[in-house]
Amino acid sequence: MNGGVFPGVDTFAWPWLLLALPLPWLLRALLPSTGTPGAALCVPWGSRLDAIAARGGSARRAAGAHWLAWLGWCLLCLAAARPQVLGAPVQPPRSGRELMLAVDLSGSMADEDMELGGRLVDRLMAAKAVIAEFLDRRAGDRVGLVVFGRRAYALTPMTADLDSVRRQLLDTVVGLAGRETAIGDAIGLAVKRMTSTPEQPDGQSGAGTTRALVLLTDGVNTAGLLDPVKAAALAQAHGIRIHAIAFGSDSQALSVFGLPIRLPGGGEDIDEAMLQRIAAMTGGKAFRARDTAELAGIYAEIDRLEPLPRKARPLRPRLERYPWPLGGALVLLALALVLPTRRPS
Repeated sequence: MNGGVFPGVDTFAWPWLLLALPLPWLLRALLPSTGTPGAALCVPWGSRLDAIAARGGSARRAAGAHWLAWLGWCLLCLAAARPQVLGAPVQPPRSGRELMLAVDLSGSMADEDMELGGRLVDRLMAAKAVIAEFLDRRAGDRVGLVVFGRRAYALTPMTADLDSVRRQLLDTVVGLAGRETAIGDAIGLAVKRMTSTPEQPDGQSGAGTTRALVLLTDGVNTAGLLDPVKAAALAQAHGIRIHAIAFGSDSQALSVFGLPIRLPGGGEDIDEAMLQRIAAMTGGKAFRARDTAELAGIYAEIDRLEPLPRKARPLRPRLERYPWPLGGALVLLALALVLPTRRPS
């Protein structure tokens, strides 16, 4: 209900309580006087003021108290209806985008072939640094974390608490989920977690939500029960895009006494064709990162591929104004009770 007839009021939360305004008049007209034997109800103020005036009180004061009491009742009804005004427009937080990060923790992620801060580090440490920076740019998103090795595990559900996701990521170690690589199971678990997410507080979920899985791996699918292509078909069916990142250096051969020795997890071990296929199936994109700088550029590119949704319509909060008429009603009713008791000088 619009409260335009009341200055400074935009709406009422409970407008039906304004119907109580004529109640004292109706009771006074319909019910017998308080002096009648057996009267069950007393009409407030009216008969009391008449009795006070009859006992010699000031008629003018009694009339003034009479009207103060009625005005107090009107303000009391106004306060009970909860008058409200619309506050300044507030921009709600951006929402509607969900990202699941799937990070490979297999044994080959321990290979120290990445440079970070001028020193050689293993692949997992380099990935942690880049993904942590990626999370810093995801304000307004809900992000989850899946890690996989021989098995896949969900470390965090879809959440807006990006600090929690970052802490869980930084606590991971190589081999935590086994030393093999279950890419299909990781995709399947990520799809399950994203599709079973409860409705968001703003009511946006399901088809209205932009959802994507960012998969980082340095190997081939060597474990697990679910084939990666079949898992990608599940993602496609639920409208989840997969951005797949093949991570690892191409130079993985060492020379010992003049004989080349191939280290596990080298560039030739990455199944880039399979990653390209699952990305294409779901409308995502496949990438190849051979060093930390390329990996950082890829996550920046994914940031552009998954843009922020349009801002929601600004909301105007409703501010309560009932304390003002309530305070006025209490003051007037107190005066109505006190004023008739004074005797004329």
